[in-house]
Formats: sequence, structure tokens, C-alpha cells
Amino acid sequence: MSSGPSAPEIETVTIISDDSDIEMTEVTPKVKGGGGPKVETSGGGADEVEGRRISRRKKPKVEYSDTKPVAAAGSVASDNGGGKAEPRVEPKVKKREPEPVAAAVGKEEGKGEAETNPHKEILTGLEGAAFQSRLPFEKMTASEAVCFPEITKHGLVAQRVFLNVRNRILQMWIENPTVQLTVENALKNMEQPFDSDQNLVRKVHAFLERHGFINFGIFKRLKPLPSKKLAKVIVIGAGISGLSAAQQLQQFGFDVIVLEARDRVGGRIATFRKNAYTADLGAMVVTGIWGNPITILSKQTGMEMCPIKTACPLYGAGGKPVPKHKDDMVEREFNRLLEATSYLSHQLDFNYAGNHPVSLGQALEWIIKLQEKHVKEKQVQHLNNIIAWQRKLVDNQKAIQDTMDSIGVLRVKHQQLVDAKPPKPAEPDAGYIEHEFNIRSTARDEQLAWKEIERLRTSQTEIETKLRELETEQISEVYLSSKDRQILDWHFANLEFANATPLSNLSLKHWDQDDDFEFIGNHTTVKNGYSCVPIALTEGLDVRVNTAVKRIKYFPGGVEVTADLKSNSSTVHYKADLVLCTLTLGVLKLAISDQSTSQLNTVRFEPPLPEWKQSAIQRLGFGNLNKVVLCFDRIFWDPNTNLFGHVGSTTASRGELFLFWNISQSPVLLALVAGQSAAIMENVSDDVIVGRCIAVLKGIFGNSSVPQPKETVVTRWRADPWARGSYSFVSVGSSGSDYDLLAAPVTPRPERPPSSSGLNGAAAAAGHNTTNGSGNGCGGGEDDDDSKADIPRLFFAGEHTIRNYPATVHGALLSGLREAGRIADYYLGFPNTYPDAPKEEPKK
Repeated sequence: MSSGPSAPEIETVTIISDDSDIEMTEVTPKVKGGGGPKVETSGGGADEVEGRRISRRKKPKVEYSDTKPVAAAGSVASDNGGGKAEPRVEPKVKKREPEPVAAAVGKEEGKGEAETNPHKEILTGLEGAAFQSRLPFEKMTASEAVCFPEITKHGLVAQRVFLNVRNRILQMWIENPTVQLTVENALKNMEQPFDSDQNLVRKVHAFLERHGFINFGIFKRLKPLPSKKLAKVIVIGAGISGLSAAQQLQQFGFDVIVLEARDRVGGRIATFRKNAYTADLGAMVVTGIWGNPITILSKQTGMEMCPIKTACPLYGAGGKPVPKHKDDMVEREFNRLLEATSYLSHQLDFNYAGNHPVSLGQALEWIIKLQEKHVKEKQVQHLNNIIAWQRKLVDNQKAIQDTMDSIGVLRVKHQQLVDAKPPKPAEPDAGYIEHEFNIRSTARDEQLAWKEIERLRTSQTEIETKLRELETEQISEVYLSSKDRQILDWHFANLEFANATPLSNLSLKHWDQDDDFEFIGNHTTVKNGYSCVPIALTEGLDVRVNTAVKRIKYFPGGVEVTADLKSNSSTVHYKADLVLCTLTLGVLKLAISDQSTSQLNTVRFEPPLPEWKQSAIQRLGFGNLNKVVLCFDRIFWDPNTNLFGHVGSTTASRGELFLFWNISQSPVLLALVAGQSAAIMENVSDDVIVGRCIAVLKGIFGNSSVPQPKETVVTRWRADPWARGSYSFVSVGSSGSDYDLLAAPVTPRPERPPSSSGLNGAAAAAGHNTTNGSGNGCGGGEDDDDSKADIPRLFFAGEHTIRNYPATVHGALLSGLREAGRIADYYLGFPNTYPDAPKEEPKK
């Protein structure tokens, strides 16, 4: 939508949101991909573990960039069952710029709940409302510029009016998210003179509601849901992304059913509850509360959010505490290593070796080897210095000996001359004078030789002092001692926990591409269990559990989903206008693989997904992280800490039970297993794993202090047929763009005669994605009814589809809101006329 050649220019803006972000330089916006250069949550429709950027450097970001476009786009996949989300803690690592992991799981002395908020001034009023909604306070976003061209045409004054109205509506919602914010109430509470243009207020309200900035989640409705259903949508997966999308779609007037393979909702948000014990098996951490939509849900659903005390004492392989100075020293080196990999990638552009992309793990090990080489070179240099001074000492001692020998010769000569001295003649005699000269010359030479001896002895003292200094100087013989390397491996395990995969699988260049979008504020756990959120989101929805989807058929005009009912082993067919797929990335990987036919929970797409979609699914990584829940009859650890670490004995086993969580006042510990150990542990029996946990705890607290657990749970997310892993990561050869490709909807290929030369399916889908796939939501409804057959029928959400917030519960939630808005844009058009006068009902 162009505003005309004479329209005034507006400032370049970039917005951090879940939409694919666009840079706007003129009234006619240009779509550009963007992206930032993990802490942590994972989750979503397939909710993932929170706490992801655990050991990653973290930089507090309080302003939204207005120079670089942010490519956004994501969605969270909830599987036919959910997946799991694992907790991550903010690490203290400093990020390449500022610090991307806020406090490496633990290491900073915990900042208590009453920690002073350094960003307090930007978290209140209209500015705070915009900030907490992930929107720029004083600028229109690219999406807004597209949807409100009349505002951009009229210059900065009109834009300021728009922004004030927008920010005020956001403020009304944030102040009371438990009650629906109707347009009537927005008008009633809008201050003068901004309430004078009621049409503008209505449009802005409709825009914000359509795109999930207001009226999302569970709240008291002041207006009934639309009775006239505009289209039927099947949502596959009852994780956070699927449930949030279903709630929105139902609010927009769609007939929605949710199919879930498990016997519960939540996906990778799963809470163990037994007697008085509560423990989250999947997503566990809310990573930053300011700007996080989970904060809104917490006010709506009664989540008890407890700030995490980040102090994390470390215990060595033998159970003894790691000295603080040693811990701090290794942590500084860990941060330096990460900084070095960043420099290697972004400054030297060293991202390929032998035409193969380099992994973060490779880069770290190379740098460690270079450091070891540097240490050896310094050691050799030190030894060469000692040898050089020793040679000086030998030369000096030889010079002393030679000089003493010459003194002896001079003495003999002098004595001989004295003994042979003739009597002094009465008259000057040349022979006598010459003899006297020789005597005195010899005596003078002896005196000079003694002075040289004195100088050489002084030099010897100096050389010996220097040698003693060099010999006593402590030059490290190794870059890291064996114990130092064990502690460093603990930090690497923490980083593997944050990304749910061994470091050798992470892309050096793109592994932390989402770090610029981390939220500020405390990281918290959910005292009453994270599953309270998806359970609350089922309110008013038609959720069919124990319904495992086996086939998704999409075609011009609609979709057909075939599912197996686990309750009676029957097969059922569902028909609808479109389908929203929130299957986990792990399930999608299996669906497109050659071995899919022999696996449980294999979903078949008909026709197969386009090649561009399948390639993105293959490139992006899907990691694994497991937990061991130990429920005791009493607390035997320090109740004032939420975390303590266990340092492994070898590099290969560094992720085995490396971190223990105590997230409530109940006697429950959660042990984490990350990296290579997460995969190995899935093939080990529960008894062996629990026994290993008890052995580690006894090594730390003593044999008599650790009782046998009353209840235990061991997760195996990779083996879970409805998850196939924990959460996504940017693997070697992948990039943030693959999240955008996974988010893009697919348009069915029109059936044409063999002779016709139409667009292939990928091109057709790409065409729609370019037009409306960014989530601007301002042109999707301009087609007449005959064109409905050409719109996308297959949509995707989940944590693996949101570029700016992947591997997080809030990312999953935002992807669901994004897709609901995108679907509504295609079917209803720009929301200026909705909900009062929705677009004509699409033809069935």
C-alpha cells in the first residue's frame, strides 16, 4: 500500500516484536530481514524450557534499536502432545557487547527480590506500557505505518497523536489485564483531546487486538464471543502456542477445535504433582518479567512467580567446595573465550573452515589450543631467558678467571722488574728510564685489572640476583590445570544446557542471534507449577485430547486432518478451512524423514511440504535436555540458595547432573542433565540415574545427611514420541532466517492441467508469505471470495518459528498470537471494520 510520491518521509523505525520486523524509511515501507547478533526459557505450543541462555553472556537491552531491522517471526510449535521446555538460568557471562546471559547460572551473589530496578523510569506510564508491549514509545512500527498510511501522510503531529492513543490503550490493558478492554471503555478512559477522533481510537484498538497486544490470554469478557462463525480452524497441538492461538481465533469469530495427542494439555510444559510435591519436568523459568507476555498471564491465571537467587556455589568432582577465587578466575576465562569466539566470527569473519561452517564448540577448542600454545611459547621464552642469563654468568665468571690470571702474570713481571731494577744513575740514562717506565706501567696494568675484577664481581652479583628472580618466578606450565579445565567444562555444560545441545552442534556465527531481544528483570520460577498456565488457557476451548494426528491434507479450498483416537483405537477425519500446525520441530523432522513410516506419532503431509520448508526443518537444530526430580522427606541443603553446581570429572561427562535446582521451600531437588550426557542418559535405567544422583549428593553433603528419596521422576524428552526433544537451537549451517521459513504459511498448489505452467508450490507459498507472511496484517483481506482458494491453508506456530524469542515459553505464546492475527488478516482483512462489520463469509 503506497502513500503517494508527495508523502512526507518518516523516521526509520525498527520494532522488537514477534512479527517479522521491517525497517521503514519512507511512507512506503520496505520489508527487510534483520536480526540480532539466548536466558533462556523454552516452551511453547510445545513449550520449552525456560532459562535458556544460561551461560550465555547477556546484555540488558532497554531500548529498541531504530537502525537495524529486526527479523522476527516466530511461532511456537506444540506437538500433538507437547514438547518440553526446560529451565535455563541467566548466566553472568558478559555478552559480546554487553552481557547476554545475565548471570551464569548462578555465579553472581544473588541479587535478592528487592534488587533495585535500574530501568524503573522506563517501566511506568505510557513509555512503560509501550516498552512492556515490546513496541517503541516514540515511533510507529513498520506494521503500523503500513496499516495506517493516512497517519504517516500527515506528518509528525498526526503520528504523535496516533502514538499517544496507542500507548494509552496499551496502558489501560496492562493496568488491568483481567478484564476485557472494550473499545467503548477505551474511548471512555481516553483523555482529551485524544478522544476526539473516535474513529482513530477504534482503529488503533482493533489493530492492537488483532495482533495480540491487548485482550489476549484469559480474562473476564464484557462482550460475548461472535455467534456467527466465519471459518473453521483446526489447531494441532495443545501447547502454549496452540492454546493462545485458539483463544485468539475464537475471539475473532472462528470455529476452532484443538487436537492433542497426549492425555493432557501443555506440551513441553509438564508439572509433576504428587502429595505435597510439585516439580516442573519441562519449562520452568520465566526469563525476565518486563516486556514478557507471561507476566500478563501470571496476573490472569494466578501464577506464583518466585525470583531466582542467582548465587550458585560449585562443588568439585570429589564433593569439596570450589574456592571462590578459583571459580571467579575460571569464569572470567570462560567469558574471555566467548568474547574471543565472537571476535573470531564477527570481526575476522572466520566462520568456515575447508568450506564447512564452524561450530561454537570447534572455535572454543581451537582458541583453547591456541592459548595452550601461547602458554608453552611463554614457558619456552622464560627458559630461554634463564639460559641467556646463565650464559652471561658463565661468561662473566670466565672473564673474572682470565683477569685473575693476567693479574698473576703482571705481578710476576712486576716483581721481576723490581728485582732487576738498576741503581739510579747520577745522570739521566735511557736504559734506567725505560726500566722504571716498565715497572710503573706494569703496576698500573695490575691496578686496572683489579678494577675490572671489581666490575665483573658487581656484574656477577646482578646476574645471580636476576637468575634467582627468574628461577623463582612462577610461570604457568599449562593454560589450564586439570581442575581448572573441570570448572571450565562446568560452564560449557551450563551453556549446553542453555542451548539444549553439545557446543559442537551450535553455529558459531548465529548461535546467539536472538540475544538482543532478551527481557529485563528478574528470572523467576513458578511456585505452583507452570502447567497452571496451559490449563487456564483451555477455558472455553474445544480441546480433544488423546487424539493423535496422522495425516494433514491441504488443498485449495480447505484441509482434512486424519487422527487416531487413543481412547477407542478408532480413526476420525476432521475437515476445516485451514489448519494451524504447532507440532514440535522434532516431530516435524521425523515427519519429513525417510524413516517416518516406522515411527510412532508420524505425521504425514499431503502434499509433502515444499522443499524450502523441508530444508529449513532439516537445517535448524532441535536439542535435548533432561531432568531428574528427587523428592525427599526433609531439606538437607542450604535453603537460602536456589542453585548449586556439581563439577564433572571429565569433559565427556561435564553435563551429567551438573546443576541442582531447589525452586520452592519444599524438599524437592531437580538435577539437570545436558549436552552429550542428556542423550546417553535416555538409555540408562531410572535406578542407575537416581543412584548416581544420590552418590553425588552424598559426596557433597555427607553420607549420613542424604536420605533416600520418597519419589523420583526421570525425563526422557528425546524418546517422547510427542516431543522428540526439548527446544530448538541454531545448528551449524543454519541461521535465524530458518525460523522465518518455519513460520511462513504454505499455500496449496492449485490443481492444473499437466500442460499448464503455473507456479510451483514453494513459489506460490513464497508469494503469499512475501505479501502477508510478515504479519503486517493489512492486506490479507482484499481478495474477493473467488480468491480464497489461493490463500494459505497450512499455518505454523511454535517456539521454533519465532526468530526473536526461540526456545522460550513466551516465544511460543507470541507465535500463537502472531498466527492468529495472520489467519484473521487473510480471512477478515485489515481490522478497521472488524468486529462490527466483518468481511463477507468465505465460500466453503
